[in-house]
Amino acid sequence: MTTTQQRTSGTNLKNLDMKVEVVVIPVSDVERAKRFYGSLGWRLDATPHGIVQFTPHGSGCSVQFGANLTSAAPGSAKEYLIVSDIEAARDALVAAGVEVGEIFHPGTAGPVSGPDPEHRSYVSRASFSDPDGNSWLLQEITTRLPGRVDSDVTSFVSASDLAAAMRRAEAAHGEHEKRTGQADANWPDWYADYMTAEQSGAELPT
Repeated sequence: MTTTQQRTSGTNLKNLDMKVEVVVIPVSDVERAKRFYGSLGWRLDATPHGIVQFTPHGSGCSVQFGANLTSAAPGSAKEYLIVSDIEAARDALVAAGVEVGEIFHPGTAGPVSGPDPEHRSYVSRASFSDPDGNSWLLQEITTRLPGRVDSDVTSFVSASDLAAAMRRAEAAHGEHEKRTGQADANWPDWYADYMTAEQSGAELPT
Protein backbone atom coordinates (compact mmCIF):
# COMPACT_ATOMS: atom_id res chain seq x y z
CA MET A 1 0.00 0.00 0.00
CA THR A 2 1.38 3.41 -0.95
CA THR A 3 1.76 6.30 1.47
CA THR A 4 -1.15 8.10 -0.21
CA GLN A 5 -3.36 5.02 0.09
CA GLN A 6 -2.45 4.65 3.77
CA ARG A 7 -3.24 8.30 4.39
CA THR A 8 -6.63 8.22 2.66
CA SER A 9 -7.86 4.76 3.64
CA GLY A 10 -10.97 4.95 5.79
CA THR A 11 -11.71 8.51 4.65
CA ASN A 12 -15.01 9.34 2.99
CA LEU A 13 -16.90 12.54 2.31
CA LYS A 14 -18.96 12.19 5.48
CA ASN A 15 -15.94 12.43 7.77
CA LEU A 16 -13.64 14.50 5.57
CA ASP A 17 -13.02 17.87 7.22
CA MET A 18 -13.29 20.70 4.70
CA LYS A 19 -13.32 24.14 6.26
CA VAL A 20 -14.28 27.28 4.34
CA GLU A 21 -11.10 29.35 4.42
CA VAL A 22 -11.71 32.39 2.22
CA VAL A 23 -14.44 34.17 0.29
CA VAL A 24 -13.40 36.47 -2.56
CA ILE A 25 -15.26 39.74 -3.04
CA PRO A 26 -15.10 41.86 -6.20
CA VAL A 27 -13.88 45.44 -5.74
CA SER A 28 -12.97 48.19 -8.20
CA ASP A 29 -10.44 50.00 -6.02
CA VAL A 30 -8.22 47.77 -3.89
CA GLU A 31 -6.74 50.54 -1.75
CA ARG A 32 -10.18 52.03 -1.03
CA ALA A 33 -11.52 48.61 -0.07
CA LYS A 34 -8.46 48.04 2.11
CA ARG A 35 -9.16 51.25 4.03
CA PHE A 36 -12.82 50.34 4.48
CA TYR A 37 -12.28 46.81 5.77
CA GLY A 38 -9.49 48.03 8.00
CA SER A 39 -11.95 50.54 9.52
CA LEU A 40 -14.13 47.59 10.58
CA GLY A 41 -11.39 46.43 12.92
CA TRP A 42 -10.78 43.28 10.92
CA ARG A 43 -7.29 41.76 11.03
CA LEU A 44 -5.10 42.40 7.98
CA ASP A 45 -3.35 39.11 7.20
CA ALA A 46 0.01 38.53 5.55
CA THR A 47 -0.61 37.30 2.00
CA PRO A 48 1.23 36.87 -1.32
CA HIS A 49 1.79 40.02 -3.37
CA GLY A 50 -1.35 41.48 -4.92
CA ILE A 51 -3.83 39.79 -2.59
CA VAL A 52 -5.42 41.58 0.34
CA GLN A 53 -6.93 39.45 3.08
CA PHE A 54 -8.93 40.50 6.14
CA THR A 55 -10.34 38.30 8.89
CA PRO A 56 -13.22 39.47 11.12
CA HIS A 57 -12.65 39.06 14.86
CA GLY A 58 -13.75 35.58 15.92
CA SER A 59 -14.15 34.30 12.36
CA GLY A 60 -12.60 31.15 10.97
CA CYS A 61 -13.13 32.43 7.42
CA SER A 62 -11.35 35.35 5.78
CA VAL A 63 -12.17 37.81 3.00
CA GLN A 64 -9.88 38.39 0.02
CA PHE A 65 -9.81 40.92 -2.76
CA GLY A 66 -7.30 42.14 -5.30
CA ALA A 67 -6.70 42.65 -8.98
CA ASN A 68 -7.80 39.77 -11.23
CA LEU A 69 -9.01 37.55 -8.37
CA THR A 70 -12.55 37.25 -9.72
CA SER A 71 -14.49 38.07 -12.86
CA ALA A 72 -17.57 39.04 -10.82
CA ALA A 73 -18.76 42.63 -11.10
CA PRO A 74 -17.69 44.89 -8.22
CA GLY A 75 -20.56 45.26 -5.77
CA SER A 76 -22.26 41.99 -6.70
CA ALA A 77 -21.32 40.03 -3.57
CA LYS A 78 -23.69 39.38 -0.68
CA GLU A 79 -22.26 37.89 2.50
CA TYR A 80 -23.46 37.16 6.04
CA LEU A 81 -21.86 38.15 9.34
CA ILE A 82 -23.04 36.32 12.45
CA VAL A 83 -23.22 38.26 15.72
CA SER A 84 -24.50 37.32 19.17
CA ASP A 85 -25.89 40.79 19.97
CA ILE A 86 -27.06 42.69 16.91
CA GLU A 87 -27.73 45.95 18.74
CA ALA A 88 -24.23 46.03 20.22
CA ALA A 89 -22.72 45.08 16.87
CA ARG A 90 -24.61 47.80 15.02
CA ASP A 91 -23.68 50.41 17.64
CA ALA A 92 -20.00 49.50 17.34
CA LEU A 93 -20.07 49.74 13.54
CA VAL A 94 -21.88 53.08 13.58
CA ALA A 95 -19.37 54.42 16.12
CA ALA A 96 -16.61 53.42 13.69
CA GLY A 97 -18.25 55.51 10.96
CA VAL A 98 -19.95 52.72 9.03
CA GLU A 99 -23.38 53.43 7.58
CA VAL A 100 -25.57 50.57 8.83
CA GLY A 101 -29.26 50.17 8.08
CA GLU A 102 -31.80 49.98 10.85
CA ILE A 103 -32.29 46.67 12.63
CA PHE A 104 -35.28 44.72 11.35
CA HIS A 105 -36.89 41.32 11.51
CA PRO A 106 -39.14 39.51 9.01
CA GLY A 107 -42.89 39.80 9.47
CA THR A 108 -45.86 38.23 7.74
CA ALA A 109 -46.34 41.36 5.63
CA GLY A 110 -42.65 42.16 5.14
CA PRO A 111 -39.76 43.51 7.21
CA VAL A 112 -40.64 44.92 10.63
CA SER A 113 -38.53 47.67 12.20
CA GLY A 114 -36.52 46.74 15.27
CA PRO A 115 -35.04 43.49 16.57
CA ASP A 116 -37.18 40.42 17.07
CA PRO A 117 -38.99 40.98 20.42
CA GLU A 118 -38.00 37.49 21.60
CA HIS A 119 -34.47 37.74 20.15
CA ARG A 120 -34.92 34.40 18.40
CA SER A 121 -31.86 33.18 16.54
CA TYR A 122 -31.65 33.89 12.79
CA VAL A 123 -34.38 36.54 12.96
CA SER A 124 -32.91 39.98 13.82
CA ARG A 125 -30.91 41.56 11.01
CA ALA A 126 -29.22 44.73 9.74
CA SER A 127 -27.09 45.42 6.70
CA PHE A 128 -24.28 47.61 5.42
CA SER A 129 -22.26 47.84 2.23
CA ASP A 130 -18.66 48.49 1.29
CA PRO A 131 -17.76 51.37 -1.07
CA ASP A 132 -18.39 49.17 -4.12
CA GLY A 133 -21.82 48.08 -2.92
CA ASN A 134 -20.93 44.57 -1.79
CA SER A 135 -23.50 43.94 0.92
CA TRP A 136 -23.05 42.41 4.36
CA LEU A 137 -26.03 41.17 6.34
CA LEU A 138 -25.66 41.09 10.10
CA GLN A 139 -27.68 38.23 11.58
CA GLU A 140 -28.13 37.63 15.30
CA ILE A 141 -27.59 33.96 16.17
CA THR A 142 -27.20 32.60 19.69
CA THR A 143 -28.78 29.15 19.36
CA ARG A 144 -28.08 27.00 16.33
CA LEU A 145 -30.74 24.96 14.61
CA PRO A 146 -30.57 21.22 15.41
CA GLY A 147 -27.91 19.38 13.47
CA ARG A 148 -26.05 22.52 12.37
CA VAL A 149 -23.13 21.91 14.75
CA ASP A 150 -21.80 18.55 15.94
CA SER A 151 -22.39 18.33 19.68
CA ASP A 152 -18.98 16.72 20.23
CA VAL A 153 -16.99 19.47 18.53
CA THR A 154 -18.53 22.65 19.90
CA SER A 155 -16.02 25.42 20.44
CA PHE A 156 -15.72 29.15 20.99
CA VAL A 157 -13.54 31.04 18.57
CA SER A 158 -12.77 34.08 20.73
CA ALA A 159 -12.84 35.28 24.31
CA SER A 160 -15.73 37.64 23.54
CA ASP A 161 -17.69 34.78 21.96
CA LEU A 162 -17.19 32.69 25.11
CA ALA A 163 -18.04 35.61 27.39
CA ALA A 164 -21.31 36.28 25.55
CA ALA A 165 -22.26 32.60 25.83
CA MET A 166 -21.52 32.66 29.56
CA ARG A 167 -23.71 35.74 30.04
CA ARG A 168 -26.62 34.03 28.29
CA ALA A 169 -26.06 30.91 30.41
CA GLU A 170 -25.99 33.05 33.55
CA ALA A 171 -29.33 34.65 32.68
CA ALA A 172 -30.91 31.26 31.87
CA HIS A 173 -29.49 29.77 35.07
CA GLY A 174 -31.05 32.59 37.07
CA GLU A 175 -34.45 31.62 35.67
CA HIS A 176 -33.66 27.98 36.46
CA GLU A 177 -33.02 28.84 40.12
CA LYS A 178 -36.23 30.88 40.26
CA ARG A 179 -38.18 27.86 39.01
CA THR A 180 -36.56 25.46 41.47
CA GLY A 181 -36.69 27.93 44.36
CA GLN A 182 -33.16 27.14 45.48
CA ALA A 183 -29.54 27.93 44.73
CA ASP A 184 -27.85 25.47 42.40
CA ALA A 185 -24.43 24.49 43.76
CA ASN A 186 -23.77 22.52 40.58
CA TRP A 187 -23.99 25.62 38.38
CA PRO A 188 -20.70 24.97 36.47
CA ASP A 189 -22.10 21.73 35.02
CA TRP A 190 -25.42 23.47 34.27
CA TYR A 191 -23.59 26.28 32.46
CA ALA A 192 -21.55 23.75 30.46
CA ASP A 193 -24.66 21.79 29.44
CA TYR A 194 -26.49 24.97 28.46
CA MET A 195 -23.63 26.42 26.42
CA THR A 196 -23.00 23.16 24.57
CA ALA A 197 -26.70 22.64 23.83
CA GLU A 198 -27.11 26.23 22.65
CA GLN A 199 -24.24 25.96 20.21
CA SER A 200 -25.18 22.54 18.84
CA GLY A 201 -28.92 23.18 18.57
CA ALA A 202 -29.84 20.55 21.17
CA GLU A 203 -32.68 21.02 23.65
CA LEU A 204 -31.71 23.61 26.25
CA PRO A 205 -31.74 22.61 29.92
CA THR A 206 -34.33 24.21 32.14
